[in-house]
Amino acid sequence: MKDKAPRNKTIELSAKEEKAYAAKTVRLNKAAALTDVLNKTICQDSLKAMDYLPDKCVDLMIVDPPYNLTKNFASTTFKETDFKTYKKWLDKWLKKTVRLLKDNATVYICSDWKTSIAVPEIAGKYFILQNRISWEREKGRGAQNNWKNCLEDIWFFTVSKNYCFNIDVVKIQKEVIAPYRDKDGQPKDWVDNGAKKYRLTHPSNIWTDISIPFWSMPENTPHPTQKPEKLIAKLILASSNPGDVVFDPFLGSGTTSVTAKKLGRQYIGIEREKAYAAIAEKRLEMAESDKAIQGFEDGIFKSRNA
Repeated sequence: MKDKAPRNKTIELSAKEEKAYAAKTVRLNKAAALTDVLNKTICQDSLKAMDYLPDKCVDLMIVDPPYNLTKNFASTTFKETDFKTYKKWLDKWLKKTVRLLKDNATVYICSDWKTSIAVPEIAGKYFILQNRISWEREKGRGAQNNWKNCLEDIWFFTVSKNYCFNIDVVKIQKEVIAPYRDKDGQPKDWVDNGAKKYRLTHPSNIWTDISIPFWSMPENTPHPTQKPEKLIAKLILASSNPGDVVFDPFLGSGTTSVTAKKLGRQYIGIEREKAYAAIAEKRLEMAESDKAIQGFEDGIFKSRNA
């Protein structure tokens, strides 16, 4: 590996480390019991591995599938195709997840602006659409004849009308500009902790407080489409309870599993690229001693890049 700049905290593995961490992953070739896959990284193609997972074992599924873009992922390349073919590919893997989900499970599916409209069309055949979150990721090259692309969608589905949503743990702390008081002089719908005056407000479906991982962040990896732990933390806290099983069939460098572990959930992750599965295992090991999630402190989601 090349020498890194002093502030570059990107997680990288030597060939020896990659081999050692990859050895900790599992591969399935027959029907597995939950104990065989719980809190494991499965290094295998998702379309094959999902056939071996047990029925109704997942409380929350978070999916960040390849978007319809030509993109290099370690040893393979996902190639852009026509829209009809991409929708068939979405349907091919998504229908395999249905039997894995509990009756009260929640599903989040990430997408870019160009293919976003395909998600409710395909997933709507299997799940109930609840909302669409728009995330300002604030990265992307400018263009001379177009708007800079810095928006992604996260589609929120549930298996049924009975599902988990913990609103209180994802409320946003906002500074009070006009601190009104009631007749007794007590704060009216706000808190004064001595250091500042704030109100806990309901989060909206527009998220502007989360940046993508970059090279000076300890969670950063070489994965080209890595999602930030802060973003995944919001989804996990809102839509699962401690001990629940969080599933990611396109795990990448492990963000979903790592964040689930840090927040006291169990996890199942599938990633076909050995290099990324090994990094996921390294991050899971690091999470044993470091539960920090950048931008989430003392149960409060901080402002952007804090």
